[in-house]
Amino acid sequence: MVQGLTRTFAGKAGVTAAVAGIDLEIADGEIFGLLGPNGAGKTTTVRMLTTLLKPTAGTATVAGFDVARQPAQVRRAIGAALQEAAIDPLMTGAEMMALQGTLHGLSRKAIRSRTDALLSRFGLDVVAGSRVSAYSGGMRRRLDLALSLIHEPSVLFLDEPTTGIDPTSRLAVWDEVRALRAQGTTVLLTTQYLEEADRLCGRVAIMDGGKVVACGPAEELKASIGVPTLLVGVAADAVARAQGVLARFGDGRPAEDGLVAVALPGGSARIAEVVRALDEAGIGIERMRLDPPSLDDVFAAVTGRVLEGAA
Repeated sequence: MVQGLTRTFAGKAGVTAAVAGIDLEIADGEIFGLLGPNGAGKTTTVRMLTTLLKPTAGTATVAGFDVARQPAQVRRAIGAALQEAAIDPLMTGAEMMALQGTLHGLSRKAIRSRTDALLSRFGLDVVAGSRVSAYSGGMRRRLDLALSLIHEPSVLFLDEPTTGIDPTSRLAVWDEVRALRAQGTTVLLTTQYLEEADRLCGRVAIMDGGKVVACGPAEELKASIGVPTLLVGVAADAVARAQGVLARFGDGRPAEDGLVAVALPGGSARIAEVVRALDEAGIGIERMRLDPPSLDDVFAAVTGRVLEGAA
């Protein structure tokens, strides 16, 4: 439960609110996503909820414990795989697991059992005796996730868990997150990848500028937009004219460079009409696609910008 959670930082330009009074409620056993661009406040929120950063104002409870008044209890109940993974490249994967288990007060027998099970589960058993410096980026991310689970936490925080890793490792992480949900673990996941939020999260909070600008089940958020987006590629010198033509069919939407986008009520049934109008205006079409409502459309609707990672 998060109420009015705020974190400000003082700098030369004055006081900046990295997180500006957000409210969240996450159910037990839920995968909840914080979706937004870099600088939206996602990581700062996670750092407060994992007791690494004190809130400036507001309250938050995790696993029933107050993050400000009961930080030790919070830390015992949670696992966290954050962007700045604390992995010693000179240690082996098995040694890292043993150290993590010791820090959590597990017995030697429990450490051995959990280490073997988790390294096997994450496909790291064959490199358990190798130094972490020899691991690929994907292997390090999977080790970080295994480390966060050795004490069987009831709540798991994953901050950008698949940023910078290969597609195969990304799918492996997704599978493990789904397995955790099946076991009843509550997962809070931050991401800037739309597909990741769409595939994994039951509910999503979209953050921008330190605030929650939309929150709810992904399907409901997309349904609230309701209208597909038509994207048309034209020559650079025809963009302004194409925008004028497409404005007759619906509201303009943000698009990446080289494309003009418009909300198109009626969807595919109106594409021929759009093509005819552009042709009559002497505008050549280089490419065209019709996208169903997406989380990026939700983000664009509430912020006026395309979300990083949308592509």
